[in-house]
Amino acid sequence: MEGLRRRCEARLRGLRVPDPFDLDDFCDEVAALRARPLIRRAVPGLSAEAPCGLWIGTERADHVFYDPGTSPLHAEHIVLHELSHILCGHSGADAAIGRLFPDLDPGAVRRMLGRVGYTDAQEREAEMMASLIRGRSARGPSTTLGRFADALGFE
Repeated sequence: MEGLRRRCEARLRGLRVPDPFDLDDFCDEVAALRARPLIRRAVPGLSAEAPCGLWIGTERADHVFYDPGTSPLHAEHIVLHELSHILCGHSGADAAIGRLFPDLDPGAVRRMLGRVGYTDAQEREAEMMASLIRGRSARGPSTTLGRFADALGFE
C-alpha cells in the first residue's frame, strides 16, 4: 500500500487542490488540465447493484456520473474516484453502460469505467487518489471534521 500511496502522491504533484476543498473548483482544474469540458451529473439508478459512479470519455468531453441517492460526502467521494481514473489515465469497459444509457452510441464512447468494487489495481489506485485529493484540504480526513466523518462511516 505504501508504494501505491507514493505513486499516487507523485501523480498529484503540481495539481491544484482547492483549500478549503470545493468540488466545482477541482472539476474546473481537471477540465483545464485536460483542455476539455468535464460534465458532472447525478443519475438515478447507479447503486450497489450497478456502479455508483461512472466516467465516460467521448471525443469532446469527460462525463462523470454519480448516484444522487447517497450522502453529499459519499457523492463527492464517488466523483473524486471517477476523476482519479481520469487523472491516472485508466481505461476500460463495463456492461452496465447499455443498461444505464440505452440511447448512447457505443461508437461515441472512447473511455468508460464504472465503479462497483475495489478488486483490481485501477480501482485501488483511483480510491487512493480520491482519498489523497480530499485529504489535501482543510476539511480532509486528517482534520477533526474528517476523523468525525470517518467515525460515522461517511466517506
